Amino acid sequence: MSALKLHAELDAIWRRQSGWKGVLTNVNHSDLGIRFMVAAGVYFTIGGILAMLIRAQLATPRSAFVGPEIYNQIFTMHGSLMMFMFAIPFFEGLAMYMLPKLLGSRDLAFPRLSAFGWWCYLFGGFILLAAMALGLAPDGGWFMYTPLASKTYTPGINADVWLLGITFVEISAVCASIEITVTVLKLRAPGMSLGKMPIFAWYILVTALMMVVGFPPLILASTLLEIERAFGWPFFDPARGGHPLLWQHLFWLFGHPEVYIIFLPAAGVISTVLPVMVRHPLVGYGWVVGSILVLGFFSFGLWVHHMFATGIPHLALALFSAASALVAVPTVVQLFAWLATMWAGQPQMRLPMLYIAGFFFNFLIGGLTGVMLAMVPLNWQVHDTAFVTAHLHYVLIGGFVFPMLAGLHYWLPRLIARRSHPLLGQLAFWLIFAGFNLTFLVMHLTGLLGMPRRVSSYETGLGWDWPNLLSSVGSFIMAIGVAVAVIDFSLAALFGRRSGRNPWRAGTLEWALPIPAPSYNLASLPQVDSREPLDRRHALARSLAQGEGYLGRTRDGLRETTGVDIVSGAVSEIVIVPGNSWLPIVTAAVTGSFFLSLLLGFYMAAPVALAGLVILGWHWAAGLGARADLGPIPLGRGEQAVPHHESAEAPGWWGSVFALVTDATFFASLLFGYAFLATVGAGWPPPVLAQPSLMAAILVLAGVSAALLAEQAALAAVRTGRPQRARSAYALATTGLVVGLLALGTFGWLGLPSPQSHAYGAVVWVLLIYGAVHGLIALVMLLFVRRRLAQGYVSPARLLEPRVARLWLRYGVLAMIVSLAAIALPAGASWRW
Repeated sequence: MSALKLHAELDAIWRRQSGWKGVLTNVNHSDLGIRFMVAAGVYFTIGGILAMLIRAQLATPRSAFVGPEIYNQIFTMHGSLMMFMFAIPFFEGLAMYMLPKLLGSRDLAFPRLSAFGWWCYLFGGFILLAAMALGLAPDGGWFMYTPLASKTYTPGINADVWLLGITFVEISAVCASIEITVTVLKLRAPGMSLGKMPIFAWYILVTALMMVVGFPPLILASTLLEIERAFGWPFFDPARGGHPLLWQHLFWLFGHPEVYIIFLPAAGVISTVLPVMVRHPLVGYGWVVGSILVLGFFSFGLWVHHMFATGIPHLALALFSAASALVAVPTVVQLFAWLATMWAGQPQMRLPMLYIAGFFFNFLIGGLTGVMLAMVPLNWQVHDTAFVTAHLHYVLIGGFVFPMLAGLHYWLPRLIARRSHPLLGQLAFWLIFAGFNLTFLVMHLTGLLGMPRRVSSYETGLGWDWPNLLSSVGSFIMAIGVAVAVIDFSLAALFGRRSGRNPWRAGTLEWALPIPAPSYNLASLPQVDSREPLDRRHALARSLAQGEGYLGRTRDGLRETTGVDIVSGAVSEIVIVPGNSWLPIVTAAVTGSFFLSLLLGFYMAAPVALAGLVILGWHWAAGLGARADLGPIPLGRGEQAVPHHESAEAPGWWGSVFALVTDATFFASLLFGYAFLATVGAGWPPPVLAQPSLMAAILVLAGVSAALLAEQAALAAVRTGRPQRARSAYALATTGLVVGLLALGTFGWLGLPSPQSHAYGAVVWVLLIYGAVHGLIALVMLLFVRRRLAQGYVSPARLLEPRVARLWLRYGVLAMIVSLAAIALPAGASWRW
């Protein structure tokens, strides 16, 4: 096949649809990545405007620029937009755009899941912006501490907007984390072992895994607080056995890893761009990878250092203080690796390197003040002052925005096929750098002088006048610099000089693609033998364009890419990814209708939306799969591989694994909350405990045991080619699960106390609902597999769907049993027949 014909056929298969239909249905990773980055940039602009309003208010004492009520909405929305709508979505978009190109793949593992996440992000952000336009924006801070955010003190809809809008957006983040994790682990070029992955992929992988584990506590906290506000279940009400500190624990279980979730992708940009700018490979690749893993692990054990002033026991203060200081060690390992790379190379102060130099200066200050805040006496002294605000911005702006601007300038030829004007870019850098440091370096002093944060006004004569004025002037200088950067990027997109294929002479695979990149990325996929496989003569790029690599032929109009063994990088399957579809936007719209029904108080509409999601999920899954065994098929270069439907390590199976990890983290956080309230809540144990029915408990155990045994027999029958017996076994499994669910419902309805009288009743009802919901999910999975078996989509070779259903069944049964045990086994519970 000629190269021209190959490219034409690939373009026909992977082509993006044009017009409004394409906007609504395209699932191409490049389109979605750019959408995320552009939308995040818009939210950054809105958040920046809100920051200017804050600084205008604080520029002078007793300012009447805005009143306290509006000011509370402004600073709450500023923090929420920057944390949830800008930082995380921006690096998600960068990862979605760059990872397939860096890894030598044609797409992400689950393109439609990425598209669904995009629409959830867009719709969730619209809820927040619409509320702000209507004067109903959240006003309790981006952290929404209770009891301030409880119904008593925030009776309006403002807090509900935050709780439901941010949770809606968090769905997008969880989808992206699963997508990115499976893509990095499975969709790499042949031969790209873990040790040969680009360093940026390591950073993004660890970040995605942190998101898988780190976001569920916040989703749980938002869910519990919304239930308390809507239905009066007292999770955070100390008068009824709840405790406001439960919110802080759950929030900072998310909030502290969030800092590193934001920092690690930025550090990944530094580790990628810096070696190119100094013309020397990254020194200490293995040490850097190890430090990333250590940093990701330890970040989850430091949440209490945000709560040093809440009355934590002194021993815990000492332990968390020491851990907070020690976490600087893996960060310093990366810093030394960067310094050693610069020492060994020849730094060229081009624009990306200029932003990297600015990052070093800013992040050093942010890191040092972070270690200072880890020391309990100083933490007590500056808690809730402007000092903490300054530290936060040095870490998040100095540690995230500066590296991301370096990355944008570095990858700009890849993104828009053009280059920016270096002088305009340098002007933007110096304005941003000078304005940023004038704003926040002075703010450290303001905090040390005692100025609280989150205040709308202050009196004169306290020594805060001139520091606040300087910070306000600096903020407007920084805003001008950001505006110049936006103008620079806009002019580059419209009139910039066209770029060659590899203007930086880098060695990573994203520069092997033509500029601009085709929808399929690579005409054929490479065999990777090193961390920087791209040679300066572009011989590899030319051979891949000629179809001389893997998958250099089209087959039946399918979108194909390679799936590899996680560790070795050897090809394990040919992954067939789905094409453009209306399902992502429709599913996101129905999901949005569920959240809107809760926000507006139309609670009877919420179950209808959930039923719609079940129907859409069924239809979504039913459009995948194959009805014939293909066996090993030609891969190219004389090799063969099976399609992913016939592989034991298919991306879909791994996607379910990481989805269940997220789910299990949510459940573990719920059990943690149960234990926390039982330990410190008032009136525990309550006067009215659960009175579990022994008969119902026995029926639950009998039903789920029968379901597990029947499912095991069904899968064995499928493997041995006995479909009729398998269908009968699946029918028995669903019957057993139905019996278990009915018994669990009876157990709860007859044996649990009111969820409104005490936090104990509220928690045990949530546990029961959690177990029942996951039992229902497992039931739907079993029904789906039985249907697919009857339709011919399942065979001894095609076991992906039964194996996925087995995962969800076992987890659903586990959730039911653990929920039952947590309800029935506390001290004082009285059993009845």
